[in-house]
Amino acid sequence: MTVHIGAEPGDIAQTVLLPGDPYRAKWAAETFLKDARLVNEVRGMLGFTGTYKGNAVTIQGSGMGMPSLSIYVNELIKDFDVNTLIRIGSCGGMQEKVKIRDVIVAMTSTTLSTPSSGILKELNFAPSADWSLLRAAVDAAEAKGITPHVGGIYSSDVFYDERPDLNEQMVRHGILGVEMEAAELYTLAARYGKRALAVLTVSDHLITGEALPSGDRERSFGDMVEIALAAAFP
Repeated sequence: MTVHIGAEPGDIAQTVLLPGDPYRAKWAAETFLKDARLVNEVRGMLGFTGTYKGNAVTIQGSGMGMPSLSIYVNELIKDFDVNTLIRIGSCGGMQEKVKIRDVIVAMTSTTLSTPSSGILKELNFAPSADWSLLRAAVDAAEAKGITPHVGGIYSSDVFYDERPDLNEQMVRHGILGVEMEAAELYTLAARYGKRALAVLTVSDHLITGEALPSGDRERSFGDMVEIALAAAFP
């Protein structure tokens, strides 16, 4: 056990999917894993372990924002020896070509700051995905008839952003979407020599103002989870 993960040795698989919402972790585990069982509920941050096509998988909530995700990823890597970490979550679209319900596979993640900034100091580190996972995710999406957007995203450290000038620059520089966790995930994976990827569903749009109705989210998020699982076990 760790401070934030109440699992016993052997409870956590070497492949972990990381939705921000613990109840999305519950839904994904019950929907896509066989024999899923609860392995963590400390502070209500639910985690489940089961199998996907005979492979052990844990789906663990990470909370909102990079500081929260950093806690779980550090413990998963250092205390449970997790090797592959895939964020599954929603994001806001930032390009006109990116539509509601589209899937983004994040190659890189730009940010103003992360919990790792204190270590990196003046270095502008460029967090990027694991290539083998990224390629497998694109292949898995295309096999489902989905053409994902592949490129850079922006990991914001605030939800209620009041920097329209910054958003304009993100759009100008081709950033596909905005979320709040991937940059720190990619940085930690690089630090510890692990594999990481973010597969995201566009649930709202910063340019058009559209938002995915709550009743349609489960179907759209299902594609994202299936792509992440197929990428982990191609």
